[in-house]
Amino acid sequence: IGAPTEADWRNVGRFNKLLPPAYEHGLPHEYITLPEALKAGGYKTFFAGKWHLGSKGSWPTDHGFDINKGGWDAGSPNGGYFSPYKNPNLENKEDGEHLSMRLAQETVHFLNENNPNTTGQPVFAFLSFYAVHGPIQTTQEKWAKYRQKAMDLGVADQGFKMGHFLPIRQVQDNPVYAGLVEAMDDAVGAVLNALSELGLDENTIVIFTSDNGGVAAGDAFATSNLPLRAGKGYQFEGGIREPYFIKVPGLTKGGELSNTPVTGTDFYPTLLELAGLDLKPNEHSDGVSLVPLLKNKAIEERSLIWHYPHYGNQGGEPSSIIRKGDWKLIHYYEDGREELYNLKNDLREGIDVAKDKPELVQELSLTLFNYLHKVEARFPMHDPEYDAAQEKAYLNGVIDRKWPQLEKQRMQFLSEDFDPKNNWWGSQLTRD
Repeated sequence: IGAPTEADWRNVGRFNKLLPPAYEHGLPHEYITLPEALKAGGYKTFFAGKWHLGSKGSWPTDHGFDINKGGWDAGSPNGGYFSPYKNPNLENKEDGEHLSMRLAQETVHFLNENNPNTTGQPVFAFLSFYAVHGPIQTTQEKWAKYRQKAMDLGVADQGFKMGHFLPIRQVQDNPVYAGLVEAMDDAVGAVLNALSELGLDENTIVIFTSDNGGVAAGDAFATSNLPLRAGKGYQFEGGIREPYFIKVPGLTKGGELSNTPVTGTDFYPTLLELAGLDLKPNEHSDGVSLVPLLKNKAIEERSLIWHYPHYGNQGGEPSSIIRKGDWKLIHYYEDGREELYNLKNDLREGIDVAKDKPELVQELSLTLFNYLHKVEARFPMHDPEYDAAQEKAYLNGVIDRKWPQLEKQRMQFLSEDFDPKNNWWGSQLTRD
């Protein structure tokens, strides 16, 4: 996650109760990845964009990808979204070129050079956009477009609400962020158009998803996920509920919707089954094939589990989550409390019903911790140097200084005479 752990967490200066546990900073080589499994099945493999799964020696080409364009240590674009990129695995071309479109063009080039209709070899292309991670950047034209949209909708007097550790954005009116999202959307369109032009749209599986919710606090405080609560780094639905689109020619018709809870680890067995390859249950032990859902059938109900024993920089609390059916239990490590929500009736997670259903809380908590201990999960530790007065002083500073700064910046972004210069995080005005 890119955050300090154990005693190093004290250096962040937030004076929290717990010290987050250490974690692996690289993808272990003993794991057989999805691209490795597909490559063994005869696929040509390609990666473009954000990797963030280890330093040199643990880059995409070390884990099953034949080609890597832009994937390396960093989880955010080192040089921003406009060339020059400062990326060792992506050469600069024209200054001012947009990173999202460049990654799309690299993907299209790969498909053109390795068209299965010509070569007879199937391909696996993984386009992992750096967008919409900070820094949030866009062009003057896109900023103006979305500033006007915000004006037309009406600008709220207040844009943030204080969370447990940080203010959380409540209004989706950031024109810079909206421009960054549109640039990614343009890039997605370029790839889909290329599939059609290359004659691949009727024999190619297309998946679109995200790794987390929008950043509502921390980083660039970029967006609001309402009615979902909070955002990236949080234990609430705003942080973990994502778009999950799958198109399978000959199987999906378009427009179908499934309300069955699924997770990112399901991609591995799903794609293997769709490709006609043997499943690897030891490698995708947390996932199940979603092929039955794609055929409008059911999969067996199961518990979904998230474990995030960190604070991170978005304001979330060290916690673990279990969801089963409509029920979601959150266990907090600072004080051991547990919250229970019925997502069918309360998607906003505003009504904790744990006191009303003690037996269900006990059942879900037992299932959660049996699993965590089975996989030898690591847990946060109490900080023996914790000082409640120091933490309170820090939080008062957030309320008295950080929050007003965020409200001021929000209005600056919406100001008619807003001039980026150095006001954006490393940004500059360039062309698409």
